[in-house]
Amino acid sequence: MTASTLDPTHASSSAPPQVHLEHRDDGSQLLYSTIPLGDDYARCCGEWLEHWARETPDRLWLAERAPQDAWRELTYGEARRRVIAIASWLLHQDLSPERPLVILSDNSIEHALLMTAAMHIGVPCCSISPGSSLMSTDHAKLKRQIQLLQPGVVYADPIEPYAAALAAIDECHDGVVVAGSRSAASEGSTPFTELEKRTDETAVMAAFATLTPDTIAKFLFTSGSVGTPKAVPNTQRMLCSNQQAKALLWPTLAERPPVLLDWLPWSHTFGGNHNFNIILRWGGTLYLDDGKPTPQLIEKTARNLREVSPTHYFSVPRAYDMLVPLLRDDAELREAFFQRLELIFYAAAALPDHLWKELEEMARETTGREVLIASSWGATETAPICTDCHFPAVRSGVIGVPVPGTTLKLVPTAGKLEVRVKGPNIFAGYWKQPELSAKAFDDEGFYRMGDAVRFVDPRRPELGLLFDGRVSEDFKLLTGTWVHVGALRMAGLDALKPIAQDIVVTGHDRDEIGFLVFPHLAACRRLCPDLPEGAPVAKVLAHPVVLEQVRKAMRAMRASGGGSSTYPTRALLLEEPPSAEAGEITDKGYINQRKVLERRADLVTALYADTPAAAVITL
Repeated sequence: MTASTLDPTHASSSAPPQVHLEHRDDGSQLLYSTIPLGDDYARCCGEWLEHWARETPDRLWLAERAPQDAWRELTYGEARRRVIAIASWLLHQDLSPERPLVILSDNSIEHALLMTAAMHIGVPCCSISPGSSLMSTDHAKLKRQIQLLQPGVVYADPIEPYAAALAAIDECHDGVVVAGSRSAASEGSTPFTELEKRTDETAVMAAFATLTPDTIAKFLFTSGSVGTPKAVPNTQRMLCSNQQAKALLWPTLAERPPVLLDWLPWSHTFGGNHNFNIILRWGGTLYLDDGKPTPQLIEKTARNLREVSPTHYFSVPRAYDMLVPLLRDDAELREAFFQRLELIFYAAAALPDHLWKELEEMARETTGREVLIASSWGATETAPICTDCHFPAVRSGVIGVPVPGTTLKLVPTAGKLEVRVKGPNIFAGYWKQPELSAKAFDDEGFYRMGDAVRFVDPRRPELGLLFDGRVSEDFKLLTGTWVHVGALRMAGLDALKPIAQDIVVTGHDRDEIGFLVFPHLAACRRLCPDLPEGAPVAKVLAHPVVLEQVRKAMRAMRASGGGSSTYPTRALLLEEPPSAEAGEITDKGYINQRKVLERRADLVTALYADTPAAAVITL
């Protein structure tokens, strides 16, 4: 491993795509990279911390906002010292895959230290979404998660907001509760400071030496976008092979240690595996963003970006939808954001074309150079990447080609190509759920992801694949015509800009397509200058200018051709934003189509009423 100072004028470079496509007699296709993965990658993630603590002990690893608003910083050398101390305490807690460490709280330095210390000695860590604790009234989901894992240690920080959740799960486990350092009191729990009082490096390193690529590093719960959340064991091999693939595709990571400002939660594979491990693998610096893509918190992200100029920026389309207007209106923010940016990366959903174009234009205007905009594709079960767009894409939505070591199996299904995967990055099965595990794989051992893809150009597979939605989201109209929800949602977002922040597609077992539209309220207000600043949401969404813009977009979609499966005939602007507690929106910021349709079934009924209400916009 090597590292050097970042050259902000150096354009991001990567390996050219090299793939092979095999057509099979049964109609399926195999697609894989011809770049060999090799087997000389790290045995475990802890090897990365050991390396950087030895080679660059004074380099900044993590930084978070302190109460006084300054950045609290942690170097690699100090991190290693604290990890060894925490791991020494964990060794005495009777922990194992059957009694893992569970973390209930948001991203933080203590969270990172605990997670890394557990993995250093072969104890799986499970970061559970704080929403399961803080946004629930009955904690039913959290109880199921804890009953499945049976943790030996449960950490919360600060502990006070988690009191109800901890009480709800008290009878579900017999582990030690640890109160983070931001807790005002720790009655009935162990203060975090106790974990670092004694160090037994000999014992810790002896445990570290026993780790193998098959050692379970983490449990991650699936997002629940389809079905009940499941615990996914992530082995050291899964995590390390992912970073080896990154190393082969993005050689500049070895030349210039990455700097990230990141909000993505470690309870999900995007933030907790992809982003966290890129930093640790390459000796980079991670600033923990206390902002999020919500109207209440996006300004915190903007404030942090004025102070931290990232080399790579990873986020989801919903976040870019909120960030782009701020970049457009704030020259200082724009300069800080693009100053040394090499890569804009999006995942979890396709980036609407208008956002792609605006980001490209602002990058050129601000720096005079291009910034690569790219994506990848994967899942919790793949730790996470299976494909990577490590080359300039011809358009938004390209998820790239298979990463080294991973084979895609493309199976014709309902007019689409269902994609299945196999490789060292793929999990072996869900934790303690053998029936679900058996159903997750086909007879050749390929994991059934449930997603569909299509080629940018079937004659040139090296140009990459396009995400083509989830097979389970698509439906038929009463005419028998298939509606491809993913593509239609993207077309709708572009047609309804700037009004639509997200769209849920309706029409299953009906004659026509409808849109439930989550509006971009600030943009809608800007269209109504005659309304007072604090006008009620209902009045804004009922404004004639807003309604006519929606109708105009619907007419344009119809005029583009393609038939009844490609445009809506009715739409409804929703006053209530998507609910994270109800599962309508995940921690990563994407819409769960099925949950919205289930929870708002009455609105779907109203949308299709013979005599639509005034709020329903029709062609």
